Amino acid sequence: MTKPDTLARLRAAKVIALVRADDPGHLVDCARALSEGGIGALELTMTTPGAVELCAAVTRALPHLLVGLGTVLDEETVPRAVAAGARFIVTPCVRPEVIGACRTEDVPVLGGAFTPTEVWASWEAGADVVKIFPAEFFGPAYLRSLKGPFPQVELLPTGGVTPETVADFLRAGAFATAAGSSLVTPAALKARDWNALTARARQFVAAAG
Repeated sequence: MTKPDTLARLRAAKVIALVRADDPGHLVDCARALSEGGIGALELTMTTPGAVELCAAVTRALPHLLVGLGTVLDEETVPRAVAAGARFIVTPCVRPEVIGACRTEDVPVLGGAFTPTEVWASWEAGADVVKIFPAEFFGPAYLRSLKGPFPQVELLPTGGVTPETVADFLRAGAFATAAGSSLVTPAALKARDWNALTARARQFVAAAG
């Protein structure tokens, strides 16, 4: 799959499930439940133990799912992630070295930022999409404001994305959105309530339209 193809699929997905867990057990089941609910893209964070290995396991089990690695802070992780099947990389803040490594590997990178200066720094460094984090503090209105001076910058809000706000973020000009605990609820993850997770995923997909 080419980089443009991956970016097109991320845009079409509208909602990227962000999975972060202290216990990595059963995350393949978690990913399957999200997929059954209509989620087409999933970000596994590097704060989850064994994230790179989990990425490989999920891509083997669910080859139709677009899996990426998030919270990537160092350039050395990028080739390992790509070798494990990661289709995209996400940083939580401006990390030019990581962006550069992603360009070398020809893999899409969603570079983290918050302020206008950080947004431009991440975009200028070569990010394909700029992740706005944490987006919950100013909501869709902030995204709309950023698109004023930066109409060419693709923005992906993370934080504060719920079934009630996802459509507003998309209407504000979001490339797509990312949802963490509001989608992959800690209670469902702890209880391994995959039916609840699938139902929650369907809510998000329906709300995104």
